[in-house]
Amino acid sequence: MPDLTPSPSIWKKILGVVLAFGPGIFAIGYTIGTGSVTSMIVAGSTYGMQLLWVLLLSCFFSGVLMYVYGNYALLTGETALFAFKKHLKYGKLIAILIIVGISFGQWNSLMGILGISSNIIFEIIHIYFPGVADHQYETVLSIAIVVIATMYGLLLVGKYTFFEKILVFFVTIMASSFLISLFMVYPLPLEVVKGLIPSVPDVEGGQIMVAAFVGTTMAAATFLSRPLFVQGKGWGINDLKQQKRDAIIAACLVFVISTTIMAVACGALFHQGEPVTKVLDMVGVLEPVAGKFALTLFFFGTLSAGLSSIFPCLLIAPILVADYRSGKLDTSSGQFKIITFIACLFALIVPIFGANPIEMQILSQVFNVFVLPLVIVGILFLINNKKVIMREHRTGKWINIILILSLIFACLISYNGISALMNYL
Repeated sequence: MPDLTPSPSIWKKILGVVLAFGPGIFAIGYTIGTGSVTSMIVAGSTYGMQLLWVLLLSCFFSGVLMYVYGNYALLTGETALFAFKKHLKYGKLIAILIIVGISFGQWNSLMGILGISSNIIFEIIHIYFPGVADHQYETVLSIAIVVIATMYGLLLVGKYTFFEKILVFFVTIMASSFLISLFMVYPLPLEVVKGLIPSVPDVEGGQIMVAAFVGTTMAAATFLSRPLFVQGKGWGINDLKQQKRDAIIAACLVFVISTTIMAVACGALFHQGEPVTKVLDMVGVLEPVAGKFALTLFFFGTLSAGLSSIFPCLLIAPILVADYRSGKLDTSSGQFKIITFIACLFALIVPIFGANPIEMQILSQVFNVFVLPLVIVGILFLINNKKVIMREHRTGKWINIILILSLIFACLISYNGISALMNYL
């Protein structure tokens, strides 16, 4: 007798595939927020595809680090900072420095994210209601308060699966918006090829952009939080292959989406000599060729990127503290609610003082690179500790070589970031 059970729709199948790679969704949420969108658009509109090589290296190293941190969690049952404290000499000090450094970088990023998202919503409102221009500051601040209060309310649900579904929604809209945009505006193929040749723009701000690129695509928070989200997904030692696929897919999606954003900005603005300096410039990247439809596309794409990043940025400080203390994903305690509430107040600084959110966002990405070398050194020691990892699961020499190369890359970028900040200040 034929099976009359209706087959699931294509959308349900796609959603099932995405949800199967849950922890990778958090990696995309951390990585592609308004910080990444801002950096890619500013770079694409100012330098063309010249920094594509930085993005490629960052995504490659990021994928390997996600894989290694996830594997460590599955093999040992331990999370990152808890393992640092337990197994490394001076591990407690290292873990505390990492918590402070990452929280500072993520909270600074959060200010820029909320500022940019609020300004984008304001600009869209302004298109249909020009009269709000007379009350820009009050409107932007009100929008920021509503957005951050809504996000805090969603966080109080306190369940990993709920957070995952929220991020799937935002990331899907974001990726779709930017990929559709690429069909309207794109750079010359030769520009893409040249972008793979290492070079740093020899102009003011070039060094900062390189550091910002690495800060947003090789975010230390992504790797440190991965064991916790793998734990939240309920994966165990039998899911090693699933974890590996998840890391690869996450890194590839980050590269594809980020490259798409940079390419759109390059095609639309670089050759017109119109670098992005304001939020409205970001929203209107495609307007010269696609009219108001482009505004709608980038409204949904950039806003979804921002909202998908607010969630992880609010989560990072309390889950790192919980990681350090107990090695468990804790999203329902009083400690979690208090720290996320403080983060929400911190996020309102840019909207309250009316600072330039794009400048703040790029600088916050630069700060993210300083903790990265510590995070790489820590996992290198852990995965090669014979007392921790069983013989049959020892890390291969190629992974070790790649991690050492990523450490050298991170140190060079950190030095570059320090030089850039010194020149900026």
